[in-house]
Amino acid sequence: VTESTFGLPIYRWPRQQQLFEQIRRWWSANRERKSCSLLFVYSLGKAQRVLAGLGEAPGPIFCPGTIESLNRCYREAGVGLAATGHATEAGRGQDWTRALVLAPPSANGTPWMRRFGPLSTGFASGWMLVRGTRRRRSVDRGFPLSDHADWPALNEAVRASGAERVWVTHGYTYAMARWLGEQGLEAEAVPTGFEGERDDGEAV
Repeated sequence: VTESTFGLPIYRWPRQQQLFEQIRRWWSANRERKSCSLLFVYSLGKAQRVLAGLGEAPGPIFCPGTIESLNRCYREAGVGLAATGHATEAGRGQDWTRALVLAPPSANGTPWMRRFGPLSTGFASGWMLVRGTRRRRSVDRGFPLSDHADWPALNEAVRASGAERVWVTHGYTYAMARWLGEQGLEAEAVPTGFEGERDDGEAV
């Protein structure tokens, strides 16, 4: 049984360190323009992956309580994360133009964002590989950082399993099953409630 969240040939992830460097450069460019950098990330997993991957940060990082509470759990478990502050508890004199703020996608377009003044928005998600998705999300930059397997990795996993019969679920099920069938496997799509892109704001 395989998931197929990104089960199309267009989904091929860039190197992870390349993406973290792109985030750092975007952040630095925003600082020069005197704009806050607000990066939308899923609260569980993606936020912590970004914090662990940024290394030495060029400025302060802030998170809302939903992310900060999870950061605390990660740190208590021994996972090294970049230092963060609580976004809603920062003083009125906080200079947001130097800051990177991590926020869940559900915060996009809400009054909560106004506190940061001029800002540039980004989104760290595998869906950002497609330009049309970035436009629908109304963000300035997209960083295709995903916790899911991309197209080459899905195919590699199926081959490595040695399975002759494959059930494909959760994602581009029919496209993936058809492709596997063309490769000589007995493949079948198993329908789920989420086909293709999930756009619920907190997908993993």
